[in-house]
Amino acid sequence: MTAQPARRRRFDPERRERIIEAAIDVIAERGVAGTSHRTVAEAADVPLGSLTYHFESLDELLRLAFTRLAERMHGRFDAALAAIGEGGDGREGVVRIICDEGLGFDRDLLLMVELYVLAIRKPAFRELIQDWMNASRRSLARHFPEDTAPEIDALIEGMVLHSHLSTEPFDADRVRRAVHRITAR
Repeated sequence: MTAQPARRRRFDPERRERIIEAAIDVIAERGVAGTSHRTVAEAADVPLGSLTYHFESLDELLRLAFTRLAERMHGRFDAALAAIGEGGDGREGVVRIICDEGLGFDRDLLLMVELYVLAIRKPAFRELIQDWMNASRRSLARHFPEDTAPEIDALIEGMVLHSHLSTEPFDADRVRRAVHRITAR
């Protein structure tokens, strides 16, 4: 009886990153409830054992996937605010974020809502949302008083959600009036 040659491991230094990206895709397609080690492994085209090798639990993988989502979304948000420039009207930047920046990002909005639902079911995920909110508020504080930034952040989020969910989205004039009301102090 001849011994079988040892199976060589495939060199795949990007595997962990590919798995995280695949998890984001699976969550977008199936929701958190439909996300499992198996569905992510299939989407990443890796053996099922790779998930338990690279991640302690499905919750760890979800946390990393949602952290990546938050970083990407905040990066766009921060860039939009940075584009206003020194002395620019932050209020108009906020109007653009609500009216324009959310366009074409339906998938990200869907993922964000999945994170919110997960955080309601599993409070440990609220820390991730709080970190994201704090980053947004720091970005807003470049143009607004620090104590107003949380209110503006909530207005942005609420208006973006309502615009995407409503059959009657907000127009720029309505958004502008709301932003000016909340920043009138």
